[in-house]
Amino acid sequence: MLTYKHPKAKACAVCERVFVPERMGQQVCRPACAMKKVRQAKVEERAKVRTRKEAAKRLPALIAEAQAAFNAYIRARDEGQPCICCGKPFEPMKPGGSVDAGHFRSRGAAGHLRFNEDNCFAQRKNCNRPGGTTYAAFRAGVVARIGEARVTALEADNTPHKWTHDELRAIRDTYKAKLKEMKSEK
Repeated sequence: MLTYKHPKAKACAVCERVFVPERMGQQVCRPACAMKKVRQAKVEERAKVRTRKEAAKRLPALIAEAQAAFNAYIRARDEGQPCICCGKPFEPMKPGGSVDAGHFRSRGAAGHLRFNEDNCFAQRKNCNRPGGTTYAAFRAGVVARIGEARVTALEADNTPHKWTHDELRAIRDTYKAKLKEMKSEK
């Protein structure tokens, strides 16, 4: 004759309540805990996938993300000020927006200054397009905003810089945090 061995009481894997398992391999005390365990597993899986995707990003994708975060910060920083070039106010409800984050020294000519706050200002879209403004008008606006010494330092800075993955992630995260902090203060 076979004797049935009664299972020993054990702690629930989710709520740590002590229970006696009804089935072999039972790890949780009730269906609610089972659902919590499933949700926890999904959250952990999504976190792992997010981490793998972040690690697999190439330099151009990270540059684009960092540039988008930086530009959003510049637009928010200069909100309420007129265009750096022409001095006209921005059109607030224009479809697609009316503000660009315009670089005094272009990203193509001075890629090492693309994330320099002294080199980037809120600018009307039509001023930031080819034929929109002159170098002299842009320079005059920048000098009025940050001063001649800082503009001269920008113009003299020709140090090449090769961006790394970690630098770009840090820049992206820094400017996202700065933008969030700025919006929470308003």
